[in-house]
Amino acid sequence: MLGIKILESGESFYNHMIPDVLDDLIKKDIAVESDGALCIFQGNDEPPLICRKSDGGFNYASTDLAAMRQRISEERADWIIYVTDMGQSRHFEAVFDAANRAGWLNADQEGLHVRLNHVGFGLVMGEDGKRFRTRSGDTVPLKSLLVEAQSRCLKSLRERDSALDPDELEEASRIMGIGAVKYADLQNNRLTNYTFSYDRMLDLKGNTAVYLLYTHARISSILERAGDQRYKTDIHADDLLLLEEKERLLALAILKFPDSIESTVQELLPSRLCDYTYQLCVSFNEFYGTCKVIGTDQEKSRLILCHATALSLRQSFHILGIEPLFRL
Repeated sequence: MLGIKILESGESFYNHMIPDVLDDLIKKDIAVESDGALCIFQGNDEPPLICRKSDGGFNYASTDLAAMRQRISEERADWIIYVTDMGQSRHFEAVFDAANRAGWLNADQEGLHVRLNHVGFGLVMGEDGKRFRTRSGDTVPLKSLLVEAQSRCLKSLRERDSALDPDELEEASRIMGIGAVKYADLQNNRLTNYTFSYDRMLDLKGNTAVYLLYTHARISSILERAGDQRYKTDIHADDLLLLEEKERLLALAILKFPDSIESTVQELLPSRLCDYTYQLCVSFNEFYGTCKVIGTDQEKSRLILCHATALSLRQSFHILGIEPLFRL
C-alpha cells in the first residue's frame, strides 16, 4: 500500500556469521569476558555492550555487529542508516564504537570511511496526550490508519462535487489518503513526539499532503489549459520577466530546492524537505492569486514559473514517497 520495496534479511540470515564476528572482536581485544558474558566496554561509566550472554546465547548486539560487518564487507555499503526509536540511541552508539575500533569502517580499499548514522524518532501521541492507541488500549495497526485516511478523503471529494468519475475518485482518495499519512509523519521533526489527528492531517488549508496535492493539481490544470508547450523547450533568458513581487518570490522559492535537498540529506531530517515543499506551494498560490497566467502579455514567463514549480513539487513528492495528483 505504501509502495515500499525492500530486500529483507531477517535476524536468522546473520546467525551463522556471529561466531566469526565475535572471534574477530576477541582477537582485537575489543570484546572481553565479564561475569561469564562477552562484553564490549567503551572506556567510560556507561554499561557495557553485551554481545554474548553468560549462557552462551546471542542477542540484538550480536546480530547488529554481524549485520554491520556483512553490509560493509559483502554489500560494499559506504553509508548505513539505522532507523529506530530514540530509545535505541545508546545501543547504536556502542555498536558504532565497536565497529570503528575493529577497523571495519576503513575496510574500503580506496581508504573511504564508512558513514554510520542512527536516525532516531519520537513517539506518535493521541489527541489525549498519551501514546497513540485504540480505545481498547491496543497499538493502532498502520493499515487501519491508511484505510481510514482513504475513506475520509473519498468522502471529502464526493462532498466537493468533483468532476472525476467513480474510479478516478477512488484512485485520487488512495493517493491523498496514503500521502496524507506519510506527510503527517515526515513533516514533524523526527526527534520529537507529535500528535496524530485526522482532521489536521487532511486539512485542505494547512501544511498537509492534501494542500500540496491540490496545489499540484491546480498547476497541472493551468498547464493543460495553456496547451502551447513552448514554455517547456523553446526558452530564452529574456523569456522570464519577473515584473511582479509575487513572481520574484516564487522564483526564489523554486531556487531553494537544491539547498533543501542538501539539508535534508546531511541532517537526515525529512521535515526540511516538507517545509520547503509547503513554502513552495504557499508561494505559488500567492503568485496565482495576484498574477493572471493565461491570456496576458506575461503568459509565457508565468507558464515557465508554473512548469518549474510543478517539476520541483514532483521531485519533492518522489523523494517523500508521495504520488502526484494531476486532476481533482
